[in-house]
Amino acid sequence: MLDTLDTMTSHQNTQTMKPATAAKKLGVLLQATPTEFQEGVVSRSELNALQADPPQWLQDLRRTGPHPRPVVAAKLGVSIAGLARGGITEPLTTEQIDALKDEMPGWLRQERATQAEVRKEAVRIKEKQAEQAQKRAARTAEDAR
Repeated sequence: MLDTLDTMTSHQNTQTMKPATAAKKLGVLLQATPTEFQEGVVSRSELNALQADPPQWLQDLRRTGPHPRPVVAAKLGVSIAGLARGGITEPLTTEQIDALKDEMPGWLRQERATQAEVRKEAVRIKEKQAEQAQKRAARTAEDAR
């Protein structure tokens, strides 16, 4: 019995992920990655290596795009839903994102204002929850006396 446990624990499988998952974790558009990346599988250690020391193709993609929607939304300071409301459904390059920022269409101004309000409300709620937790802790400490 002990022998089988030893062989079971010493044998570790390499954790792998689909290229789409790896691209998402790297913040790049899968379709823009090299063919060998798209057609292979990526191990956890390969992903860590790509993040720690990105090859030139990954550096270029991160710098110029095309970028996936979450990255586009972050660069524009809006939500993904805000992108959709603004009619942005396709990946954008850094150049296109910069042009939108320069142009600052009405929908982008509105979505940035909405996003700012959402962030402000999230901070307010977090502060309120912290205050309530502090009051509960004070009551608990008082009850313990």
